Amino acid sequence: MQEALIAAARHWPVDGVPAQPRGWLLQTASRRMVDQWRSDTARRDREVRVAIEPDTGTASEVDDTLTVLFLCCHPVLSPTSAIALTLRAVGGLTTAEIARAFLVPEATMAQRISRAKQRVAGEELSMPSPQERPARLRSVLRVLYLMFNEGYTDLTRADLSDEAIRLARHVHAADDDAEVSGLLALMLLTDARRPARTDASGTPVTLADQDRSLWDRARIAEGTALLDGAIGRGAVGEYQLQAAIAALHDRAADADATDWPQILALYELLERMTGSPVVMLNRAVASAMVHGPAAGLAVLDDVDGTLPRVDQLRAHLHELAGDRDLALTHYVRASGRATNVAERRYLDAQVARLSGGPA
Repeated sequence: MQEALIAAARHWPVDGVPAQPRGWLLQTASRRMVDQWRSDTARRDREVRVAIEPDTGTASEVDDTLTVLFLCCHPVLSPTSAIALTLRAVGGLTTAEIARAFLVPEATMAQRISRAKQRVAGEELSMPSPQERPARLRSVLRVLYLMFNEGYTDLTRADLSDEAIRLARHVHAADDDAEVSGLLALMLLTDARRPARTDASGTPVTLADQDRSLWDRARIAEGTALLDGAIGRGAVGEYQLQAAIAALHDRAADADATDWPQILALYELLERMTGSPVVMLNRAVASAMVHGPAAGLAVLDDVDGTLPRVDQLRAHLHELAGDRDLALTHYVRASGRATNVAERRYLDAQVARLSGGPA
């Protein structure tokens, strides 16, 4: 019910109060409860699998999970619907989490998943033929990518990113594909920073302020080797580009040593390849680091202001430009849109710092 009230506080001022507010709240609360139950069940199943067979590389449970991944990415569905359904059925993500990954309202995603279930209900599910496998593999990789991102972004969901890495390893063992190598490299290079991402109280620590001695050097070495082996084997895809950016961050001895001009060039290439608004946000950061905060803010002028992290990034860039008042305004707005407690705690600390209150 608390989640439903939060949703109402966010949506009703924009969409208007529904004709039956009590019914809206009950329906939303029920849906959130079911989503949470499914997510918890999926997480427990993953934990049990890992506990029972922690070191086996050919466990039937892994094979079954990969099979379900490929089955859910059925060709009768659009790639977007197939990925959403698979995230729900295999990843155990809630509808709200999937909606956030696709940058759409939760109600829209609920309808999309429901239609996908109905569409495949009458189909004979089968593993793809050798000719069909490359197309399905692209959807499987996107599922694993989004699973990892959700687990890495939400500091309480390390199990989800661990599961994505585990499954990516098995896909990599089965498919000699440069983008599979690139995705696994990206996951390892990014997850290597996890030990330094929060302080003792659980508050997020920005990349620039992280203690790099805590980074997992074994994962960085493995990810770098995978990336080096992938580059040159066919066309360079988006996962290889993202892994290359992650490697540049990981190779820098400290924040000042980061090769921002090269990172900016890679983000520009990645944006042309994907057209992703999230990539544009990251390009804004790189532009600010290379050309100054005004350049980063200029990039943000072309970004949808409702996207996650936009207000937080605007606040950071305005502070770098010396405009504390605008920075404070955007930090307050970002805190109101935070999706988890750790993120809100960090943003509230920035508000307190700029307003002169207690941290």
